[in-house]
Amino acid sequence: MEARTIIIFSRTFDAEAVALYESVLLHLERRGCRALVVRHIYDGLVGSGFAMPADALPFDHLPAESDALAILSIGGDGTFLEAAKIARQHAIPVLGINRGRLGFLSDVSQADATAAIDKLLGGQFRIVDLDVLALYADGQPQPIDLAINDVAVSKCDNASMLTIHAYVDGDYLATYWADGLIIATATGSTAYSLSVGGPIVAPSTRNLIITPVAPHHLSVRPLIVPNTVSVQLRVEGRGANVLTSLDGRNHVMDNGCVLRIERASESVGRVMLEGHSFFDTLREKLMWGADARN
Repeated sequence: MEARTIIIFSRTFDAEAVALYESVLLHLERRGCRALVVRHIYDGLVGSGFAMPADALPFDHLPAESDALAILSIGGDGTFLEAAKIARQHAIPVLGINRGRLGFLSDVSQADATAAIDKLLGGQFRIVDLDVLALYADGQPQPIDLAINDVAVSKCDNASMLTIHAYVDGDYLATYWADGLIIATATGSTAYSLSVGGPIVAPSTRNLIITPVAPHHLSVRPLIVPNTVSVQLRVEGRGANVLTSLDGRNHVMDNGCVLRIERASESVGRVMLEGHSFFDTLREKLMWGADARN
């Protein structure tokens, strides 16, 4: 039987993570797997004196056709979002091993990394499709990556608030006088949207959340809408530009532009291991329901 292929990805080589990289690669070797290791991690490990397994090979760009079982994203949620670019292009699901802070997307601890690999190889997992958002400006798709968490619009070169006229499927929703507006996926409900008072939404509900940032009036609240709608925004401000951000990747646009945010046709697969759930993550990461008195 042909060896199964696992992709190892991290944004940067971290000397403090060498023991984890080595543990993962040696465990894959013991399990008879082939590892494709992103170049900077491969070179960093070789430079540290680690003897790479014979079936561990470096890559700069994956071939168009890849039969990899999964991408192991080693880092925080930002690393997972970077790995998702590869996942989307090659239809390979991502399993996140957490070396960041909270880790909603990368929810496997370092201590559980080899056990997670065993579950992956044993088929003890399911694939959850994560919605991806696309951004259009004045009707044109933008040359920036799609977003798994959120698309945010904010002021750029002026301290004055923005005026954002919002429409849902062409129906007028409201005019927001605010520092910005976030359109988040259910996955992104625990990211930027949560930090400005947005609701936590279970990813399985497949909704979008419209959350204002520092609104100037108290009568507006975050709004949950189906993920099938198109959200249009006409943005006005005193400055010459506005800032759009897709999962933290910024792009400057002209004041007065008309933006459209909607679900993209493709999704990103996330590996959910048996014994892991969204609610487990809430309890662990946000101490959901914890009583500080005990």
